[in-house]
Amino acid sequence: MSGTDRDVDADPGVPLSHCAEEAVRVLERTFELALIPAPPLDERDRAARVADWWRADGLDVERQPVGNLWARLRVGADPGRGAVVVAAHLDTVFSRDVRHGLRRDAGRVVGPGCGDDTVAVAALSVLDVLLPARTAASVWVLATVGEEGLGDLAGARAALQHPPEPVETFVALEGNYLGRVNVVGVGSVRKRVRVSGRGGHAWEDADAPSAVHAAAAMVHAIAQLPEPRGVRSSRNVGLLQGGESINSRAIQASFDVDLRAEDPTALTELDAAVDEIIGRGHEGVDVAVEPLGNRPAGRIDPEHPLVRTAVRALAEVGITAHLTAASTDANVAYAAGIAAVTLGITYGDGTHTEDEWIDPDAIRLGLHALARTITERSA
Repeated sequence: MSGTDRDVDADPGVPLSHCAEEAVRVLERTFELALIPAPPLDERDRAARVADWWRADGLDVERQPVGNLWARLRVGADPGRGAVVVAAHLDTVFSRDVRHGLRRDAGRVVGPGCGDDTVAVAALSVLDVLLPARTAASVWVLATVGEEGLGDLAGARAALQHPPEPVETFVALEGNYLGRVNVVGVGSVRKRVRVSGRGGHAWEDADAPSAVHAAAAMVHAIAQLPEPRGVRSSRNVGLLQGGESINSRAIQASFDVDLRAEDPTALTELDAAVDEIIGRGHEGVDVAVEPLGNRPAGRIDPEHPLVRTAVRALAEVGITAHLTAASTDANVAYAAGIAAVTLGITYGDGTHTEDEWIDPDAIRLGLHALARTITERSA
């Protein structure tokens, strides 16, 4: 893989007018890409379109077996420097049967996945014309798979387990995060708990154990767990199902648990507390647990040069940065000991709904701040 020979602006202070021109191309590609469904770990069609774009942009594209796309924008002049990687995820939360596509509405662009993360993917390759011609560190763009839902950050894990060269800086892009500098990776543990028993008639066998009753008792106990050591955390049962009829003692039930915390130790403690609840003797029923995912928690010091650079870059376009916490591809970088932040391309909201929206006019600001951040980190 090699950098492109396209003309670039050698001045690291790229004018906003240049960013505005590239923002037009980003928005066009956002509309095009949003038409293509990309559920977690089923992003092949969207990846193919992105690969076509990057090749048309003059980039050499490498596809990893997991489905990620890599392309190098700059070959670093300093062989002792680790690479800067800018990543956005190909997948969205929406299944293939959801109607895909975007529309304009009162100055906004609206539709499934527009901000999370279609506009960010569309922005990756335009960095090529916004960065200086020469950089000390290599600069790569990366389109990942499996960031959403039960994808469990599969793409980011594969990317950082087998990067094309050592990585020093990792920037995850979330399309609607403009103004945020995410410095905490919220970790999560997800599992499915299955409860089973012999069941029986609601009246004739009223003393028979019920899988639904046992599951409900566990869910209630999980909901009552305190936050570990005062660290922000959450516990949620987002799916609960089971039983056979209204007048039956349930033979089977199941529920899905999502545990989150900003600190790895706190997450481990919370997970252990939930396991203790699940592992208690539940008379007359059997309990089995199926792991569904485990996202590492991590963070970067707010005074780290990468964070300070990102904050300054936003200030240059009149945006006051907010340091925040979320779960993104950057979680994997934290676990690998790599300096990482999550940044945005534009403003937006309604995330994970079909009325998700982004502000098309702010894309130029996000591109400028991102290019300035990458330029400083690769200098």
